[in-house]
Amino acid sequence: MTQDPSRLDGKVAVITGGGSGIGEATAHVFAQAGATVIVTGRRIEPLEKVAKDIGGHAIACDVSNQDDVRAMFTKAKDIAGRVDVLLNNAGGPGPIAPVAEVDMNEWITCMNINLVGAMYCLQEAAKIMTAQGSGSIINMSSLMGIQGYPMRSAYVASKFALIGITETMARELGPVGVRVNALMPGAVSGANMDRILAKRAEAEGRPAADIERENYTDVAALKRWVAPEEVGRAALYYASDLSSAITGDKMKVDCGRF
Repeated sequence: MTQDPSRLDGKVAVITGGGSGIGEATAHVFAQAGATVIVTGRRIEPLEKVAKDIGGHAIACDVSNQDDVRAMFTKAKDIAGRVDVLLNNAGGPGPIAPVAEVDMNEWITCMNINLVGAMYCLQEAAKIMTAQGSGSIINMSSLMGIQGYPMRSAYVASKFALIGITETMARELGPVGVRVNALMPGAVSGANMDRILAKRAEAEGRPAADIERENYTDVAALKRWVAPEEVGRAALYYASDLSSAITGDKMKVDCGRF
């Protein structure tokens, strides 16, 4: 019997930012597909809850701290001797302000988490997967990784950069059998989006509901938000052998915002 290419049985998957939102949803999707899932993030309590729900593991890690990242990957590898999948998902929305007025300390903090932190994870995953001769890395970019967006320069810059790094690493790691792809979610429902809407409403002096319709739901062909588990299922495609010939790719998961 040929193994189902959508399954992750025997695979070990690390999900950064795994305590909530897309990370949490993907942890459930990967676990249902048979993976041993390790969720990481800064706060251990939500991670432990997710790990308990899926029969996985929780490791506290601040991705902007290189020592933390190295220690996390060492622990992750110790669990089953390998790391087969990395969902490089940890990140934050960054400051919401025009370029001329943005707080540069907040701007740099966003880049340190979304981009430098992602690179710390990519370095460790690349070393482990190169030694194994296999693996799948999924970088969490955004629709804002291919188009600029007002008031969000730090986030946009970090997500554009991740697309370039994805293509670079796909070429670097392809010869050793490691695939590297990027997901580009549109507006995903949940607490993070609620916070962004509230900040934009305050900054723009108008109702959050108007901003939601004009910028997120009405502009989508499907006229709705993306659900976190829908991004998780797209991540499963890249993580599994369904996409065994695909690397250096980027996929929109956006309810048709084109």
